[in-house]
Amino acid sequence: MKYFGAHVSASGGVDNAPRNARAIGATAFALFTKNQRQWSAAPLTAAQIAAFRAAADEAGYAPAQILPHDTYLINLGHPDEEALRKSRTAFTEEMLRCQALGLDRLNFHPGSHLRKIPEEASLDLVAESINLALAATEGVTAVIENTAGQGSNLGYSFEHLAYLVGRIDDPSRVGVCLDTCHAFAAGYDLRTAEACDRTFDEFGRIVGFRYLRGMHLNDAMKPLGSRVDRHAPLGEGEIGWECFRYIARDARFDGIPLILETPDESRWPAEIAALEAFAEEA
Repeated sequence: MKYFGAHVSASGGVDNAPRNARAIGATAFALFTKNQRQWSAAPLTAAQIAAFRAAADEAGYAPAQILPHDTYLINLGHPDEEALRKSRTAFTEEMLRCQALGLDRLNFHPGSHLRKIPEEASLDLVAESINLALAATEGVTAVIENTAGQGSNLGYSFEHLAYLVGRIDDPSRVGVCLDTCHAFAAGYDLRTAEACDRTFDEFGRIVGFRYLRGMHLNDAMKPLGSRVDRHAPLGEGEIGWECFRYIARDARFDGIPLILETPDESRWPAEIAALEAFAEEA
């Protein structure tokens, strides 16, 4: 079964996110469990946790349909010792918030070497950071998102993802989120069914579909291999509709949150409906 949704607002309380998702006809959703522009937040109260779980249950969302995202401030591959410590503390806190809410995964960007240390050294710091967070938490999978490779960001290649996955102490608690815009910007073609065959076969060979825990479905404003992360509405960018038709009809993408981060929120209901129609064709 396909779970289509969007990254919805949790403004006013995390329990509003399931309601906002249901209002746009989503069968999945993503959210920030705290303000994404701040390093820390007050711990969730028992009342907030109970309200979120009740709202999710009422709207029919199980943990497998929910893909929380951490704050963008975190850099688990930071070359500076103090900045790395701060990121690791914040990431563990984010994992603990998911654990408290009964969520089973946390999506995050791996980090950046800031052109101060080699890529591999920074990737090793990311893997170490993930292992530390997993050791301090229970039941939450660390879900590494591929990046566009903009600036000094890590995670733009399937080889980077495989490198990280292979260095996690508990393989059952690590996963990957594929962003279509990021993959395209990094040089992975998705414009035709044949291109999707090649790209996803490469992902399966290098990383493995057993690690796929979610996707971000975004068209791309910039050309293939641009290394620029600019999302576009589905079907209106450089990727086009065929990629999203392909994903909707392919069983390898069943049972995980398939999340829109397209720029016009007013169009999310129509985009979800289009994806569901593609899935029904299968």
